[in-house]
Amino acid sequence: MEKQELAILFSGGSDSLALYALAAAGAHPEIPRPRGIHLLNMLNGMGRFSSFPKGRFRVSERILMAQLPDSEQVPQSIYVELDMGRLFQGLWLDRYEELMPRYGGKNLVCVACKLAMHIRALIYCIEMLVPQLLAGYARKQSYYPEQTTAFMDRISRLSDEFGIKTVFPVYDDFDDEAVTRHLLEDFGLPSTGGGERKCLFCQTLTTATEKEIGLYLDDMIPRLRRYMDHKLAGRVKDAALCFPPGR
Repeated sequence: MEKQELAILFSGGSDSLALYALAAAGAHPEIPRPRGIHLLNMLNGMGRFSSFPKGRFRVSERILMAQLPDSEQVPQSIYVELDMGRLFQGLWLDRYEELMPRYGGKNLVCVACKLAMHIRALIYCIEMLVPQLLAGYARKQSYYPEQTTAFMDRISRLSDEFGIKTVFPVYDDFDDEAVTRHLLEDFGLPSTGGGERKCLFCQTLTTATEKEIGLYLDDMIPRLRRYMDHKLAGRVKDAALCFPPGR
């Protein structure tokens, strides 16, 4: 079977780094070794230490090239920064005073952020003809609202509509931090210390359940579907009007 391009949502943290290593080595049954890897790092406008993810990628790429026995067959990897801050604002920050009462007063800022990341990644994959997108969500982090069945199932279905396969291949494998650390150390990669940007919202408390998460996504996804249709067709005004600013 001909090798294909592959995209990974890459924060620089341990789970996305481990996912990158597995893809580069072709060492997971759900991740055939691709022809090329696109590491998509998202800018939401709220991150500090912007050099961390790229630095973690550069170091890890060199280590993988030295560790893998057939370095000529290691897929070429590119690191891409994509700004999804405006979309993130439209999905939550511009109108959170209106939105929170609709969903039981729950804080869904991280759901909105991850939703914007996935939409920006889907647009990239469509435009660059990359048929598959991976995310390193893990069962051990299911306390994050975006790493729940309510979120992942809906994102997968939306992706399918646009011809992109979004999968979460290590969700069950990475049910314990020790598993991720063991895998990274097997590859000779850094297994401790954060390689991701530090987001202003990363420790924000939320008591949202899958019910509120699902309700929010069911409201936003139809609008995002229209947004993507307009964006991909070059209808910039119509795309912008899908998420008008708060003032």
